[in-house]
This record gives sequence, C-alpha cells and structure tokens, in this order.
Amino acid sequence: MSNLSESLKDLMEEAEINAPALAKATGIDSSTILTFLRGDGLPYVDTLVTLADYFKCSTDYLLGLTDKLSEEEFRQRPPFPEQLTFLLKHFNVTKYRMEKDTGLAEKTVNRWHNGKTQPTVDSLIRLAKYFDCSVDFILGRV
Repeated sequence: MSNLSESLKDLMEEAEINAPALAKATGIDSSTILTFLRGDGLPYVDTLVTLADYFKCSTDYLLGLTDKLSEEEFRQRPPFPEQLTFLLKHFNVTKYRMEKDTGLAEKTVNRWHNGKTQPTVDSLIRLAKYFDCSVDFILGRV
C-alpha cells in the first residue's frame, strides 16, 4: 500500500496539485485521497482508474508495480465480466483452473463474471501476477 502512497505523492508533486485540488479535479473525496497518501488503504477499481487517467499513467505505475512512467492514453475499459471472459480465452485457462491456481474463491469469481461485483485491487494484482501481465491488461485498458 505504501507503493500507492509514494507514487501518488510523486505524481501530485510533479503535477503541482494538492489533495483538495485533486479531489475537485477527479470527483474523488479529499478524505479518500488523504487516506491513500497516508498508505492506509487501496482504492476501488473505479477510483484507481480515475486517478491513473487523471495523471495519464498506468495503474501499474500508480500501484508501484512498475517504475516505468510514460504518459499515454489508455482505452476505456470494458465491463469486467466481458474482460474476464476475454482473459480466460486469451490465456486458454478455465475459470476453475484460475480459481485453483490463484486461490480465488469460486463464489467471488462467479460474482465478477455475473457483473455483481468488481475485483478488489488486491485481486487485480493477483490476477496480473498469475497471468504474468499488467493490471491495465487485466482491466482491458491496453
């Protein structure tokens, strides 16, 4: 979590923006931004993507999973159920195999697949490690 905190601090410093101004620009509550800056939590997926889009960086950079910072435009991400289906096909893995290999609960994966919930950032990182790809690829942003 401190990686998000450090990355966010660096990006905000580079952009010369403080938490209230970032909150206003992104629609994210300033107390939520301060929570991330303290390293006290991880954002929901939508918040993570909003921050990455604002700074024109990858979610992987924001999470501290890569130190490569390059400003780029990312695709609008598809609904996660659609992306999950794509990932399973792309990597030629069954839902069952993915659940067993990652330790993700069948109920959790089914809720993602049925569009009832979105994965947590921790789950996205787990999937990215499992598939050996970026979080942005898992989200369908690249």
